[in-house]
Amino acid sequence: MTATTEDTIPVSGRTIRDEMIAFAVMTVLLLLVPFTGIYPFFVMQALCFALLACAFNLLIGYGGLLSFGHAMFLGSAGYFSAHALKVWGVTPEIGILIGTAGAAGLAVITGVVAIRRQGIYFAMITLALSQLLYFIYLQTPFTHGEDGIQGIPQGYLFGVLNLAQSMILYYVIVAGFLFGFLVIFRAINSPFGEVLKSIRENEQRAISLGYKTDQYKLLAFILSGTLAGFAGALKVFVAQNASLTDVHWTMSGEIVLMTLVGGLGTVFGPVVGAFVIIAMQQYLAGFGQWVTVIQGVIFVVCVLTFRRGIIGEIAHFFRRSL
Repeated sequence: MTATTEDTIPVSGRTIRDEMIAFAVMTVLLLLVPFTGIYPFFVMQALCFALLACAFNLLIGYGGLLSFGHAMFLGSAGYFSAHALKVWGVTPEIGILIGTAGAAGLAVITGVVAIRRQGIYFAMITLALSQLLYFIYLQTPFTHGEDGIQGIPQGYLFGVLNLAQSMILYYVIVAGFLFGFLVIFRAINSPFGEVLKSIRENEQRAISLGYKTDQYKLLAFILSGTLAGFAGALKVFVAQNASLTDVHWTMSGEIVLMTLVGGLGTVFGPVVGAFVIIAMQQYLAGFGQWVTVIQGVIFVVCVLTFRRGIIGEIAHFFRRSL
C-alpha cells in the first residue's frame, strides 16, 4: 500500500531508481568535500544532524508519529559514549556501540510508554519524557551537570584509524552517515515501510487488514531512536564533548525545523534541511541571539510558500513537468 496524499511522493520503480542516482551523487559530493576548501568540521556536524533528522523523518514522515523528544536519544547516546570513552577508556567502536545501544534501550522504554497514545498526546508524552531526562542529566554526577563531559579522547578506530586526524575523522563520519541513511532507505522501501505508510494514511483500515499497528509503530519508534542515538554517538567525536544542549527541548525543535524545511516525508529532505539550518547557525553566528529570530522567519516563509519543503517542492515540480 503506497501513500497517496498530495504532499508525499508515491513509491515506484522509477522513484527508487531516481533516489539511488541521487544517493550516488550525494556520496560522490561528500567524498570530494575535503578537496573543495569547504570547512570539514561544518560538514561533519551537518551530517550528524542530517542523520538525526532522517531518523526523525522515518517516524513522522512515514509513520505519522510526531515526537517532540528526539533530543533525548541524541543527548543520551552522547553522554553514554563520552563517559565510556573518557572514564572507561574503551575504543571508539565500542564507545559508539555503547551509545547506540543505550539509545536503543531508552527507545524501547519510552516507546512502550508513549506509543499507546496518538496525535498531540503522543507528542506531549515524548516531550515530557525528554524533559524528565534533561533534569536527571542536570543532577547526575557522571554528566558533570552544566559543564558537560569535555575533552573526550578520539582514539584509534579498530586500532588503526587515528580519529585525531581531521581527514580520517571526516571519512569515518561520512561512512557512518551513509550507513544510517541506507538503513532508513531500506526500511522505507520494504514491506515494513509500506505498512507504516498505510498506518499513517488510515490506521483503522490497516487494523481491518490484520496489521498490529501498535507493534509496527513501536518498531518504527525504536529504529528511529536507535539511529538518532547513533548520530549522537558520532557527534561526540566531532565536538569532543557531551552537554545538556543536546538533550534540551530546543534541540527537538531544531530537528522538527530541519525536517520541515527540507521536506517532510521525503528521503533527502531532512539532509538538505539539516545543512540549511546548520549553515545558518555557522555563518550567521555573528548575529548572536538574532539567529533564532532569523530561523523563525525562514521557517514561517517556508511553511507559507514551500509547504512541501525544499525537496518536496522540487519533486512536485518534476512530477508535474513529466
